Order: sequence, then structure tokens, then C-alpha cells
Amino acid sequence: MSVYEKAYQPEDITRLLVERVNKGDAAGVAELYADDAVIAFPPGQITEGREAIRRLWEVLMSSNPKFEPEEPLPTLISGDIALTATPPKDGAGARAQVVRRQPDGSWLRVLDQPEFVQPESVPQS
Repeated sequence: MSVYEKAYQPEDITRLLVERVNKGDAAGVAELYADDAVIAFPPGQITEGREAIRRLWEVLMSSNPKFEPEEPLPTLISGDIALTATPPKDGAGARAQVVRRQPDGSWLRVLDQPEFVQPESVPQS
């Protein structure tokens, strides 16, 4: 049984992630991901599964990063799936995640795109 606070709203995951990263808690960050989750990181690669994601965060936390809370963009929800995102700080990219509602009503990340940049060749609408 997990001792970690659960995300009962999709937007809670980003807040909890920031708190856990700032505490250096890789296991706690991994608890925000489903067992079958996929994260598009390191750049150009993917990391699959909660255990691999925990190991990735351990490496990332070795440099003692500090994250700032970010105001989320509006969440899109369809049944038990939701899309969450945060805006870019410099206008050059964004972060997006797909989360899935669990049987207990909490939400976990299943797809995580920590950073993407819109190609310049694609017109913005």
C-alpha cells in the first residue's frame, strides 16, 4: 500500500511531481506513473514502465534540480482519460501528459511528453 498522497484531480499530478522532485523523492515521483507508463525522455528516447521511470528520476535528481510550480493549461477529460499540459516559459515549447483514472478514483500518468517544440514549418493557428 502506498504512503503517498494520490492525485484525485488530473491537475494534482503536476503539483505532486514538483513537491516530490524538490524533496529528491524518485520513488514518490514514480508513484505518479502507471505501471505501463511511457515518458519521452531522455531526448530522442523513451523510458517505459514505472521502475524504469523511477531509475530515470534517480539519475535526474542526482543534480538536485528544483522545480517551480506551474499554472496548468485547461485539462481535457473524456471518461477515464485526460490530457494535462503546462505552457512553455519562453514560448518555444510545452509539456503534455495523458493520465488515466484508476479504480479508486485517483489519476496516474500513462504518457508523458516533458518537452516538445512545434516545428517552425507548421503554421500556428
